[in-house]
Amino acid sequence: MKIAVLSGKGGTGKTLVSVNLAAAAKKSTYIDCDVEEPNGYLFFKPTITKDKEVSIKIPEVDKEICNGCRKCVKFCNYNALAYAKEKVIVFDEICHSCGGCMILCPEKAISERDKVIGKIEVGSSEEVTVLMGTLNTGEVSGIPIINELLLENKQDKDRTIFIDCPPGSSCSVMESIKDANYCILVAEPTLFGVHNLNMVYELVKLFNKPFGAVLNKCLDGENPAEEFCVENGIKILGRIPFDKELGILNSNAKIVVRESKEYEKQFSSLLDIIFKEALNEATTNT
Repeated sequence: MKIAVLSGKGGTGKTLVSVNLAAAAKKSTYIDCDVEEPNGYLFFKPTITKDKEVSIKIPEVDKEICNGCRKCVKFCNYNALAYAKEKVIVFDEICHSCGGCMILCPEKAISERDKVIGKIEVGSSEEVTVLMGTLNTGEVSGIPIINELLLENKQDKDRTIFIDCPPGSSCSVMESIKDANYCILVAEPTLFGVHNLNMVYELVKLFNKPFGAVLNKCLDGENPAEEFCVENGIKILGRIPFDKELGILNSNAKIVVRESKEYEKQFSSLLDIIFKEALNEATTNT
């Protein structure tokens, strides 16, 4: 089973939830798809057993063969190619590596080169397999690294997989949840939190994914995020209290289920609820 954890912004508690659910599940896989700013490794401190560079294909034009027909320039809908001073110019940053220009070129003047954009690493922390990716500074899109992470994971089908998505609702988030069986929306109990909850709520509905919400930093009294869930019929899977001990452990990059019996019990209970909801959804849709 693949469980994706989302939030409309950073700092909501997405990594707190995904890391501790993976640790509570014992034999599981944690995938950090927030490749622009990965931080799950700070908690797991995994022993790295494998690392691999991730590259994309970028067109390269042989100016000696190119006759300046500009068919490649006209073909590229992303404007990654331009013709100036009697040569084709390639803009790496906006190239989508489709390879169409190379196929289309009548003179076969276009080849492809590999451009390294980041890396993935695989490690372990107790019984948890940890996968993480890092996008190189200055690169535009981490989607190829996310795809590589998800592809790397396909080798192990016996574990519960927890996908720590990037914050927001961008293309990288969509890529992270595309194969998920169930989605967890993490929200804060504020009006701003409701705005961000609505972003990922609309996204999972668009992808027709079964989902529920975890409300973090809960206090007694008014909770706009809870009101939003009730109004929209969103199942509340659990509530994590605004707690000093939890805050200290989390700030010190500790996995709270490994440090506190109370939180081990709470996250294990939350995990049971998520499994039941996911199985119910799967049964209903079969």
